[in-house]
Amino acid sequence: MTRRGEGLGECDRPLVEQYDVALLDLDGVVYLGQEPIESAVSAIGEARAAGMRMCFTTNNASKTPEHVAGRLRDMAVPATADDVVTSAQAAARLLADDLPPASAVLVVGTAALADAVSAVGLTPVRVAGDQPRAVVQGYDPQLTYARLAEAALAIRAGARWVATNVDATLPDPRGLLPGNGALVAAVATATGASPAVAGKPERPLHAEAVRRSGARRPLVVGDRLDTDIVGAVKGEADSLLVLTGVTDLDHLLAARPGARPTYVAPDLTALLRPQPGAIPAGDGGDPTTAAIADLRARCAAAWRG
Repeated sequence: MTRRGEGLGECDRPLVEQYDVALLDLDGVVYLGQEPIESAVSAIGEARAAGMRMCFTTNNASKTPEHVAGRLRDMAVPATADDVVTSAQAAARLLADDLPPASAVLVVGTAALADAVSAVGLTPVRVAGDQPRAVVQGYDPQLTYARLAEAALAIRAGARWVATNVDATLPDPRGLLPGNGALVAAVATATGASPAVAGKPERPLHAEAVRRSGARRPLVVGDRLDTDIVGAVKGEADSLLVLTGVTDLDHLLAARPGARPTYVAPDLTALLRPQPGAIPAGDGGDPTTAAIADLRARCAAAWRG
């Protein structure tokens, strides 16, 4: 049996029958920028009709679950706030498990992150003078030097530090912009400290998604090897990598051990199909099945060495 992260697995029936919940990344899987991926929208509907539940997981801590769910509904993907799990919620849970109730937490991030802190019974504050027990830092496009300075002061005074995620960049129509990881690096340089990380590829976000969705047999679905797939391996879950986002074929074939998905596919319609060990390319009954067979054959050949 192939170990997770080392090579491809097999499934002789449609993935919707093997797994009860799909833990779906968003950008690159469900949508690209402001536009839905049409094949993903239809696949989500068909997978739900077949009995699979959807849990939308995101490293973005700047938006509330309600906001994310509303955006999905605007793209014709039915979703409620309960279907969405963010790294802000994972970070807040990480703190709540470690701090007394009502403890002060210095929030370096948007109101969505402060709301997540309040939701677990902790008290969000904005200045080091409030003597916070912890600092939580998430992406905020309006972040100021003053906020970073308050974080550095609190951390130097002994506050625990949690980052929602450490993605160095985030995608934008103009190109890659500095992500939360770049802003975390500024505080790390000023303090010499390193934060605990809640988001992908670390375990807290995966664990929060499993807890909130009630998944017993989760399937992690993503478009990035370094966050989605490595996160699935760390969470001891099977994974599906789709080629509708960041990872292209060349990057997939070059995937290192520890970052290899269980299954591969051109797009999210793979949820409705099996991933058997041997299907002759072009003999799968439809173009997507044939494309899956071809991808599997290419990965097996590339990873054999």
